[in-house]
Amino acid sequence: MLQAGASFLSPEPQVVLIDAFRRPFDTAVAAARTCYSARGIIRPEEVAGDDAPDDEARERARARRDALAASIFRAGHHTVFQHAHLQFALSNVSRHFVWSFLHAHPFYNSEQVSQRYVAVKPGNYAIPPLAGEALAVYEATIAAQFAAYEELGRMLLPATEAAYFRRFPGRRHQAPRWQGEIEKRALEVARYILPIATFTALYHTISALTLLRYHRVSQLFDVPLEQRIVVGKMVDCLLAAAPEFAPLLGEPVAPEETAEYSILAEPGGDPRAFRDEFDTSLEGHRSRLVDWKAGNEAILAQSVREVLGLPRTRLSDEEAIRMALDSGRNPMLAQTLNLTMHGKLTRCLVHPSYTFRKRLSHTADSQDQRHRLTPASRPVLQAHVDGQPDVIVPDLIASDPACARRYADAVERSWEGVTRLRSLGVAPEFALYLLPNGVAVRFTESADLLGLRHKLAMRLCYNAQEEIWRVALDEARQIREVNPVIGSYLFPPCRLREMAGITPPCPEGKRFCGARVWKLDLDAYQRDI
Repeated sequence: MLQAGASFLSPEPQVVLIDAFRRPFDTAVAAARTCYSARGIIRPEEVAGDDAPDDEARERARARRDALAASIFRAGHHTVFQHAHLQFALSNVSRHFVWSFLHAHPFYNSEQVSQRYVAVKPGNYAIPPLAGEALAVYEATIAAQFAAYEELGRMLLPATEAAYFRRFPGRRHQAPRWQGEIEKRALEVARYILPIATFTALYHTISALTLLRYHRVSQLFDVPLEQRIVVGKMVDCLLAAAPEFAPLLGEPVAPEETAEYSILAEPGGDPRAFRDEFDTSLEGHRSRLVDWKAGNEAILAQSVREVLGLPRTRLSDEEAIRMALDSGRNPMLAQTLNLTMHGKLTRCLVHPSYTFRKRLSHTADSQDQRHRLTPASRPVLQAHVDGQPDVIVPDLIASDPACARRYADAVERSWEGVTRLRSLGVAPEFALYLLPNGVAVRFTESADLLGLRHKLAMRLCYNAQEEIWRVALDEARQIREVNPVIGSYLFPPCRLREMAGITPPCPEGKRFCGARVWKLDLDAYQRDI
């Protein structure tokens, strides 16, 4: 067990409160009192006693405020604490921490530095509290990974350039002008070998309630030390702005109190057998549709009729579904501002649902999980990892024998580092920071059609990261097989806009992917980069 003061050897995580509600605690209590107010809105200044005639009256008002806050918090009436929001700037935090903790729930908004578009420089990674041989192994492994990243970036240039000019043949005569774009796309693929310890920086906005939850679960899997440090600094920022929240914090949940701990603490796990069983169940898919409502199309059609107050004789199932999903009939679907949760008809999309079993790289899943309306049960990663390398190989790397060998060698070197650290007694929490971005993550994901339709639209775009694009295409095609009417309307934004008669079809402007995708059916989709 680490001592309470344990920290990283790398530059410590930086947490800055950029912006916040001026009176987050008073706002929450004022909202609670307003629920039962015959006078209407109760102002934050009132619950804080700002207008009280003297100090004694002010103290009585604040005592009532604090007592009410504690009472409703203990009772589970938590919505009032969602009003106040906090905007943090975080840096020197690992991508593994972001994947496992910050983005493992739907109650946040983040914008982070992209490895797809920004080259990663050596030295930007978390170093846990190791010493002696363990520290030397850790540093040597990461140095090898960064060297492989830079080398793969160069080795991939010819294949990337060829694929780029197949996509944009008109740009070949000005090849030097596009060299920067080509290099970025090569590094986008090369990043699969970077460690999940690599630093990122992001804006992260949450409610006060979410931060209170962060505090309670900060000691749980996968990276409790990093979680405790970052969340501790976030809580310090909150208490500096509103110390009244301190009595609501409570004690974090101890790992030993969780069901996960009782299983993972016992020997006898078999990650390899689990992986083999899982991968066999995929039946060759990257993401396999394993469950869906038997009446998806019927219930969607009936709910549309209910919204419109029409009997079946006036509106058939197929026409009802068309009204909900065809952007030519329902132009709201072609708007870049996603309005589907707000439209009467498009809210009918919450009734159909689908469940997929998926195998993605850590880096692709980090993008997949940003779609917060398609939640998943992601793993405690240490339960999936043993001494056998287990990664996703990007198609561009697989297509070039020399790149494939270099990637395989670098992956093998990464696993040697993880295995050596484990043999030296290093906790999985720290050893797994050495896993590459390409490490495979296996999980199940379920979503209603409203959330899934939006995600597929975004990820079927040819500008989407290549791996998650292939997964989205796999999912859309499978939905079409079981629900052909619904599936006939699952397309990227350019096709939806074209169906609605909006020009130009592509909304990306100068970021146009180079292919007239709006003229293609899903079965004709293909891309190299």
